[in-house]
Amino acid sequence: MDRFEAMNVFSKVVELGSFAAAADRLDMSTSAVSRQVAQLEALLDARLLNRTTRRISLTDNGRAYYERCLQLLSDLEEMEEQVAHSTARLRGTLRFTAPTSFGIHRLPAALGEFSARHPELGYDLALSDHPVDLIEAGLDLAIRVGNVGTQNVVARPIGQARMLVCAGEAYLKQRGEPQHPRDLLQHECMMYAYSSTPEWVFQRKAAGKKGGKRGGKGDGTGGGEQEKESVRISGRIQGNNGLLLGALAAQGLGITAAPDFILQHMVDEGALQRILTDWDAPMLTIYAVYPTRRHLSAKVRAFVDFMEQWLRLHYPVA
Repeated sequence: MDRFEAMNVFSKVVELGSFAAAADRLDMSTSAVSRQVAQLEALLDARLLNRTTRRISLTDNGRAYYERCLQLLSDLEEMEEQVAHSTARLRGTLRFTAPTSFGIHRLPAALGEFSARHPELGYDLALSDHPVDLIEAGLDLAIRVGNVGTQNVVARPIGQARMLVCAGEAYLKQRGEPQHPRDLLQHECMMYAYSSTPEWVFQRKAAGKKGGKRGGKGDGTGGGEQEKESVRISGRIQGNNGLLLGALAAQGLGITAAPDFILQHMVDEGALQRILTDWDAPMLTIYAVYPTRRHLSAKVRAFVDFMEQWLRLHYPVA
């Protein structure tokens, strides 16, 4: 048995979720794939996969072994590239996930530039607002905003996003514009389904740093730059996609709060108006998240470094 070949076969089975799919990808028979995995388990004297008639899943030993397989195979690929070409060229496929709205409004331009630099690298990109298990899904990394999930992962900050609070003109004409965060208690506020709390948190801006022509007048207390408010919002609408909630807000159905990469273009187009501009909502950190490994593959390291520089250049946050 070729151990590296068996590791590659095992990794493909996990990545694709079935022996048949792995066999098709590797141009092997299903029985040959099954035999390779069985021989690997016999060599290790450990079960790596739980098999049922419907699906396969990793055992605890299998999960740990799969993570190391990915790293070893990646290191081997990188080493071969360095030996063959003296300078490593990025090849293979970069598999990653990102939030839907971030993917739509940020990634096309970024990937266009990165791809031009590395024309031999392919991409398998899945947009999802729900954190997925990177190991189980066979992903190299994830881009996440705010919440990195509860996995045993490395989360590297690569940028920031500003939270905007917005409503449509029709809604503001009908219900009036909130002048203080506490006013939101009397308004229809739309909740993002994956938020960890139904509270919106604000801090009053320092004097001279108020923003926007629709800024609030305050509550008459004089306030101060350290004045903070936490408001438990409520409303009829909850959704798991910020773009959808923004579009509903533009239709006059309520107030939404979301990162600038979701709402700024709607503000620029006049579909939404920013409110409570005398107040700041907390900044959100954009992370590159990857499984805990001693070494990163060249393609992951290059992409994460690029995204950090690209976001800093194109979307700096004061």
